[in-house]
Amino acid sequence: MARGGGHGWTSGEAESSPEEPAGAAAPEEQGDKMVKETQYYDILGVKPSASPEEIKKAYRKLALKYHPDKNPDEGEKFKLISQAYEVLSDPKKRDIYDQGGEQAIKEGTSGSPSFSSPMDIFDMFFGGGGRMARERRGKNVVHQLSVTLEDLYNGTTKKLSLQKNVICEKCEGIGGKKGSVEKCPLCKGRGVQVHIQQIGPGMVQQIQTVCIECKGQGECISPKDRCESCLGAKVVHEKKVIEVHVEKGMKDGQKILFHGEGDQEPELEPGDVIIVLDLKDHGVFQRRGHDLIMKMKIQLSEALCGFKKTIKTLDERTLVITSRSGEVVRHGDLKCVRDEGMPVYKAPLEKGILIIQFLVVFPDKHWLPVDKLPQLEALLPPRQEVRVSEDMEQVELKEFDPSEQSWRQHREAYEEDEDGPRTGVQCQTA
Repeated sequence: MARGGGHGWTSGEAESSPEEPAGAAAPEEQGDKMVKETQYYDILGVKPSASPEEIKKAYRKLALKYHPDKNPDEGEKFKLISQAYEVLSDPKKRDIYDQGGEQAIKEGTSGSPSFSSPMDIFDMFFGGGGRMARERRGKNVVHQLSVTLEDLYNGTTKKLSLQKNVICEKCEGIGGKKGSVEKCPLCKGRGVQVHIQQIGPGMVQQIQTVCIECKGQGECISPKDRCESCLGAKVVHEKKVIEVHVEKGMKDGQKILFHGEGDQEPELEPGDVIIVLDLKDHGVFQRRGHDLIMKMKIQLSEALCGFKKTIKTLDERTLVITSRSGEVVRHGDLKCVRDEGMPVYKAPLEKGILIIQFLVVFPDKHWLPVDKLPQLEALLPPRQEVRVSEDMEQVELKEFDPSEQSWRQHREAYEEDEDGPRTGVQCQTA
């Protein structure tokens, strides 16, 4: 019979002799394979000649059986199962183990085993979320913090009042008197109940729900033994004020993390408080990356003859901008001022650019007497002359009313539905 390891539990009774330690048997034949030790094989309950599929199947069965969530008292067994599977599922490690045993595995990793976390192996095998998913942490708490563009430009500190759960000091998170906490008899301490429901001939569905007796806690406390402060909830509400430092150049939607400031819960690491910046609209500026964009109205005379304008910055400075002599600014033109945009996050001495879009405001009707128009025309570029011939047709230009146009389109659609589609092309005239 193959000799097993010295951990005290295997798939069968392990034997050892005074001449040689348990789990370190001399090389002997196991089926068609020679191995130095059988400890890891015994843990998984397979033969040294087992195929990778048989090893995987054995690990799956044992891992599910001894998972800490199902058997909290079997953590050591689960750890050994995972260590054995990590070695035997890797062809190179398995070959080293077969030839030299566990000591060879240790020597091959600088004198210390390189076992991964048992839960990491379980997550990789069963498609879990990895280390972060299995760590017993409380939920993160997310809060939005309204900020202005001035706040993001200059930086600021804001105070935020939070309501959080903290472990009850009176009962130290037990929920009642010491010794009064019992394992829930309904769910056996798992916090969940499993129901089997038949959904068809030969087909069943397994449904897992939160235990109605212990509300998912896995524990029960007699009402007379509950803590007077937390009433058995193990936590109490507490108000805490945190200071949020908004740095120059931060952006809308950026997150500020307060590690471990979330709700507390017994046997859980507190979650984080995540502050998400929510930028309010600004009356003058819009942000685009590191740049600021604004619109500026100028009169037609300023667009043609030059102007001098002032801009109030987000840090209360006043900029004076001047157009060059003889330069014509067209409606919609874009100009920029270097280094007057938003500060760069973590490099506040660097700034983007300020982009200005000019909107030319034309004069109202009849702003100039008719007899003065020839003088203005003489100063402006010459107009385009058009020769009118007898075969041309002259029409009158009138104001366009979009609402009237929309009404006509609706009326034509209605008439088309009533009388059928019209033939030819319709043309509307003002």
